[in-house]
Amino acid sequence: MLLIKSLYRIVLISSLFFTNIVFAQELDFNTIPKNYYLHPLDIKLNLSGSFGEIRTNHFHSGLDIKTNQREGYPVYAVADGYISRIRVQIGGFGYALYVDHPNGTTSVYAHLQKFNPTISLFLKNHQYKLQSFAVDFPLTPIEIPVKKGDIIAYSGNSGSSGGPHLHFEIRNTKTEQTINPLLFGIKVEDNIKPVINSLYLYTLNDDPFSEKTKKQLIPITGNNGNYKLTQATPLTVNSRFAFGISAYDMFSGNANKNGLFNTRILLDGVNIFETVIDQLYFDHTRSVNAYIDYPAKFSLGRVIEKGFALPGAKTSFYKNMINYGMIELKDQEVHEVQYILRDYSGNESTLKFNIKSVSNSIPEKTAIRGKYFNYLKDNKFENEEIIVNFPKGILYDDLDFIYSKTPKSGSALSDYHQIHNRLTPIHAAFELQIKVAPEYLSFKDKLVVVNSAGASQGGEFFNGYIKAFPRSLDKFSLRADTIAPRISPVNITDGSNLAAASRVSFKISDNLSGIKSFNGYIDGEWVLMEYEPRTATIWHTFEKHIKGKHTFKVVVTDLKNNTRTVEYNFLK
Repeated sequence: MLLIKSLYRIVLISSLFFTNIVFAQELDFNTIPKNYYLHPLDIKLNLSGSFGEIRTNHFHSGLDIKTNQREGYPVYAVADGYISRIRVQIGGFGYALYVDHPNGTTSVYAHLQKFNPTISLFLKNHQYKLQSFAVDFPLTPIEIPVKKGDIIAYSGNSGSSGGPHLHFEIRNTKTEQTINPLLFGIKVEDNIKPVINSLYLYTLNDDPFSEKTKKQLIPITGNNGNYKLTQATPLTVNSRFAFGISAYDMFSGNANKNGLFNTRILLDGVNIFETVIDQLYFDHTRSVNAYIDYPAKFSLGRVIEKGFALPGAKTSFYKNMINYGMIELKDQEVHEVQYILRDYSGNESTLKFNIKSVSNSIPEKTAIRGKYFNYLKDNKFENEEIIVNFPKGILYDDLDFIYSKTPKSGSALSDYHQIHNRLTPIHAAFELQIKVAPEYLSFKDKLVVVNSAGASQGGEFFNGYIKAFPRSLDKFSLRADTIAPRISPVNITDGSNLAAASRVSFKISDNLSGIKSFNGYIDGEWVLMEYEPRTATIWHTFEKHIKGKHTFKVVVTDLKNNTRTVEYNFLK
């Protein structure tokens, strides 16, 4: 049962005045026995990725279980249930299975090599029905029931996997909220305390957090759970400030640096900030960019977990916060701070130090230079060349929105439009419209919006503009895609004898907008083409009944409907 609580109260403690906000979105884990779930692999559970750890533009939604750098380990249903969903993605999870259990949870298995024969038959039939390699479809409880310990698949490296492993999740079936599997008794050996690398002090005023927010690296020393500042005297602070930390956790016998489970900041013994990595809603996952110091990550590659929250941040990891974790001292007394990190196994590390305010004044708010965007509202900017719409909810804080442009050059078919800067994260896509010059209207349906790296953001013609929905702020312009995708045969030429070949393969690529579809045909009949995006390879595995002389045709179309077709005669 999902319990969502939001409690708001005003608290006055000592020399601090603050608002105490308690965030909790909890599932009653105690109703599920700790032995309910079997391990999904019959090998020692070593993790290369932990639940909720920080990834590019998302929190990790499950456990990444190592498979000894190989594929093909049997994957077991962790409890009784039924196959509720079969999914094949180009990228993403690759081959994935979902099993619904009678206790209200769903287990997820991803980056698989292949499914068991029964599931594989269901998949193939559906792919041929839709004439598509990528599919995602539900099943009813009576179609493929499974028992705890049944082999449902084999571990692999499909989709956007960086190496052989099993991605494993447990979700709330009703809400699809993903839950830390370690909370259900799935054990991983761990007797290592979290490691603290560095402390950061942020000086704050009434300005929204941005790349201009002042921060200072504070040298620390220590190990084995005990850390302190290198300086013996109290850390001096201004009137309003907050902290950030660079740290990681590890599991026993494993060299991987994983994410933290529980972080607390105590001021004079009072818990002013806490996160617990327990449950995650998928529509919150991009909030990772508000959870960290995004400008530091983007420009320096440095992951700093902020000990304070932005007002528009969306994540259930925040549990207890006083004034969003920001501290405002009203005196010049010495105060004690404890930064406490704890992993799921209870191993704990503490950074303890003293602070003292040297100023009661808060720096003045910086004057607005551009256009003020309120994070709680819809916001719009437009001129004679562009229209920019920021829907409510995509900003994590108020924004002093800055726009500029530079003249077009090279293959650009519009000026370059700088939409604020790349150091400001957004939670979802914004609407961008760039006006099409009259001389380009004759091929308006071939135009796309591209970012500063030349990557297509898509786009469709609408009322004289190309409308696209980028997910990051950047510099944008228009380009045309009039070139059809490229198809290069790997093991076939016209007249090839493929009697000894189990499959026929091709390399495919596109120059700009990206591949929309690929299809194969034998003697005019559609056949399944599988796809590996990392090698840009598509292939068809021959059925046993294919004998004699045939034709093989491949048709590839990009997102601007440029199409290329190749056709070969072959013997089998």
